Amino acid sequence: MARNLTPKCRQCRRIKEKLFLKGDRCVSLKCALIRKNYSPGLHGAKQVKAKISEYGKQLFEKQKAKKIYGVMERQFKNYFQKAAKRKGETGEILLRFLEMRLDNVIHRAGLTKSRDKARQLVTHGYFLVNNKKVNIPSYETKVKDEIKIKKENQKWRDGDKNEKNELPLWLSFDVEKSIIKILDIPKKEDLPQNIDTRLIVESYSR
Repeated sequence: MARNLTPKCRQCRRIKEKLFLKGDRCVSLKCALIRKNYSPGLHGAKQVKAKISEYGKQLFEKQKAKKIYGVMERQFKNYFQKAAKRKGETGEILLRFLEMRLDNVIHRAGLTKSRDKARQLVTHGYFLVNNKKVNIPSYETKVKDEIKIKKENQKWRDGDKNEKNELPLWLSFDVEKSIIKILDIPKKEDLPQNIDTRLIVESYSR
């Protein structure tokens, strides 16, 4: 399974925006964008700000979305092609597919501080979806699905939880039973507002 192994702080510096890939570190003074607010590399601090072309803007927005959700180009393009075949706004449907990924649902429920950690736990078989073991991070959840932490893994360390995370309206989490329920598909207002899907659609439509 392909993964982006570029250091996470370096990815944020390249995009020049916080992508919150490292949980608490991203909201602390240790954040790389606070300490080194310039592009990575030997000459990053000396680079002159050049005018970005329209193609460059489209590429940056696509890279940002891929980095946020931990998806590589081939898989991301498959999501786009699948979204383009559906009725409705392609960009909105694309983000909905990404939000409904199993690793993202676990992160949104506040069980992990980053999607990368959620991905790791799914791969290690910590969760049951509708009482069936699923170890595929990209598994597409559906409305009415129930995601449960396996009994032997329910002794969750407090340090792994993201209690500051605000639970979206399309999810519910029963703390006592350790069950996440998919109540509805994410509405437009539930989707990330820091991703300009128009640029992504234009990039693939070239």
